[in-house]
Amino acid sequence: MLSSTFSAGLCGIDGFPVTVECNQKNNLEGFDLVGLPDMAVREAKERVRTACYNSGFSFPYARITVNLAPADRKKEGSAFDAAILCAIFHSSGIIRRSVDMRGKCIVGELSLSGELRGVRGILCMCVAAKEHGFTEFYAPVENAKEAAAVEGITVYAVPNIRALVMHLNGEELLSPVEYDRKAFSDAVTKHALDFMDVRGQTMAKRAMEIAAAGGHNILLIGPPGTGKSMLAKRLPTILPPLTFSEAIETTKVHSVSGTLPEGVSLLSARPFRSPHHTMSPVSLVGGGINPMPGEISLANNGVLFLDELPEFPKQVTDALRQPLEDRRVTITRANGRVTFPCSFMLVGAMNPCRCGYFGHPTHPCTCRPDDVKRYISRISGPMLDRMDIQIELPSLSYDEISAPDPHADASATIRERVTAAREFARKRMGEDATVFCNAQLDARGIQRYCTLDADASALLAAAYDRMGLSARGYDRILRVARTIADLDASDTIRAPHVAEAIQLRSLDRKYWG
Repeated sequence: MLSSTFSAGLCGIDGFPVTVECNQKNNLEGFDLVGLPDMAVREAKERVRTACYNSGFSFPYARITVNLAPADRKKEGSAFDAAILCAIFHSSGIIRRSVDMRGKCIVGELSLSGELRGVRGILCMCVAAKEHGFTEFYAPVENAKEAAAVEGITVYAVPNIRALVMHLNGEELLSPVEYDRKAFSDAVTKHALDFMDVRGQTMAKRAMEIAAAGGHNILLIGPPGTGKSMLAKRLPTILPPLTFSEAIETTKVHSVSGTLPEGVSLLSARPFRSPHHTMSPVSLVGGGINPMPGEISLANNGVLFLDELPEFPKQVTDALRQPLEDRRVTITRANGRVTFPCSFMLVGAMNPCRCGYFGHPTHPCTCRPDDVKRYISRISGPMLDRMDIQIELPSLSYDEISAPDPHADASATIRERVTAAREFARKRMGEDATVFCNAQLDARGIQRYCTLDADASALLAAAYDRMGLSARGYDRILRVARTIADLDASDTIRAPHVAEAIQLRSLDRKYWG
């Protein structure tokens, strides 16, 4: 007897539907599983058989062949267990043959007792199921709320295989799981940190606001204790709230990686990733035998903070160059390729020398001139060229540290200005649906939207020759100037906007010559 059920697999962060075909012949006993399964899928035979017995059902005495289609696509993980057992039950009549299994996607790992255990990437699978026309999605209780965030498909939380069989037979129905959109909206505005905690550093705060408004990469240079890490950690608090579609995309990456916090069904805050400088290139960009997302993808729609930037190996920092331009990374292996999103803001922080006090007005630097040059040169020219904003943080005086600034803006106030600037830019770029901030403008977008008045054009021309800018540096100054103009709600880029943008990109001349 032939029967089919449906499940879903993963390729990177994209799900794909899998048809589970089961055929039984009563003349022999055996269990074959085909369809390019990996070791975890092959071991499903023992989990399925034991879960069947311990759930009070009789495993068919027959020659069972299960095929996972498409057969030319590798199947990985334990998420097919429940669908395989349901296909066997449907073929043998334990699930009534009259039950229409079309439109039902079943995902979950089986324990030996018959309970459904959670799996990674459930959100990606549910999105794929909806896109391929499925109307019902059956997931383990542990994953059900995560899957319920997908609109347009009914999600059921399945505690064990017996409850699933009774539901499909119409004997005892499961209740659909609903996602609370209001709870998501309330959660996106909550932050434990605030920009008011940072004393002094008015120029640096202004630079961070410009970076947030345009999605620009920023490099912070200064001696120890000037607030570089404090500013970086508070950058997510002034970014626009995470939209629901961005939350879905971000959660998909964390769901596949298994880094979704326990009890969280959908991320409501922009991610902030701060890896240690001993990390490898694979940890940063992703990879492995079965490619998994790296730190740049885990920071998608958020912030990647590299503290002590010169301490990172050159291979690691150079690996950032292509993802920073393309905002996605493709990993190729012998068995295929996967693409992960990596649209993030890069924040780098560094001391001006190894001891940290080169150029300090009161603290003597213990480094030799060659040591300072060697330390600074660890940041390559192409990498430095991709930092739109470079800002120096001076040492704070006693008065700045001891006395709070009554005029300092809270993160909520800055976020309102940032959101208004992005909305101003969005209205201007209305037809460019793929562009969400000025940092993503390509050459055509720069030519179209970065309109300079006469004074601004003359100032930029003089700066181009005097500073020896590259074409990329010229484009990035225009993008930053466009963002500053957006903060002023100005359609035209004026000379003060260009002057501030140039000022925010001049430190490479001081430290790198």
